[in-house]
Amino acid sequence: MTDEILPDAVVSTARPTKTVIVTKLLSRPRGASLGDITSVTGWQAHSIRAFLTGLRKKGVSLEREQRKDGATFYRISKGKPAAVATAGTDE
Repeated sequence: MTDEILPDAVVSTARPTKTVIVTKLLSRPRGASLGDITSVTGWQAHSIRAFLTGLRKKGVSLEREQRKDGATFYRISKGKPAAVATAGTDE
C-alpha cells in the first residue's frame, strides 16, 4: 500500500445545484424575491416563475406575499416538505 496524495481535481467537493440553492432561499422564514433568486442564479424573471410552477407541480406548497414596499416574496409553506430533486442538470 502506498501513501499517495490525491490530486485536487479528484478531491474537489461538488457544488450545490441551482435547484438546491433556490429551494434553500424559498425555505427561509422571509422567503425570497425574484431579485434574490436572480442575483444567485442569473435566471431571468420568466425562468424563475417557470421554476416555481415546476415546484408546485411536484407538490410543493408555495406562498406568495406582497410586502408594503411592493416587492413580492415567495416561500415554501411550512408543514409541506420540499420534495425537490437534489441532483441533475438544472443549471
